[in-house]
Amino acid sequence: MLKKHSVRSILWLIGVLLVVAVTVTVTVTCYRVWNGEPYPASDPDQVATRLKQEAQRVYDEVALPGPPDVSSRVETGTCYYRGLRSIAHIDQGRSDVRSFGLEWRVTDVPRNTARSGQERVRRRLEQEGWKLTSENVSDLGFRFERPDTDEMVDVDWYEPTGTLAVSVYAPCGKLPGGFDEYEWPESEWSPK
Repeated sequence: MLKKHSVRSILWLIGVLLVVAVTVTVTVTCYRVWNGEPYPASDPDQVATRLKQEAQRVYDEVALPGPPDVSSRVETGTCYYRGLRSIAHIDQGRSDVRSFGLEWRVTDVPRNTARSGQERVRRRLEQEGWKLTSENVSDLGFRFERPDTDEMVDVDWYEPTGTLAVSVYAPCGKLPGGFDEYEWPESEWSPK
């Protein structure tokens, strides 16, 4: 049988543990509400490699006649604060988080060439499990999103100029320390 003193000690310890648990839960919840959902870690070189590979695959599938007349680079985009903290930083981008995109375009592409190339791209993306998120972004265009990475591919064709425009995009991710987008050798791309 427990003595009265032991019961009080156990009850006191349980009370302290409950106060600590409640304090930790409230602190974590407040932190999450203030900062919002954290951005996932991102390796810019790996992201650039994936985007360049996808841009190359689309370029190959479009099968433009003649030698490649395209070059581009992976550009970074602005990402914003999340949670209530965003109210204190309206229209202020974060320096430690970036999105990534690569765009290339070619003009004077005939309608039949553009349309058949778009159909090849569309079939492959569907077979790989990408999800169609919008159609007719342009005169003839579409956007697909890859469910496991949220990366996107846009393939548009603009009839007035015959411009075929392709964009590949990766969503916002937290950058590693020391990343310098202006001194980033992995950003350059030209089709092979």
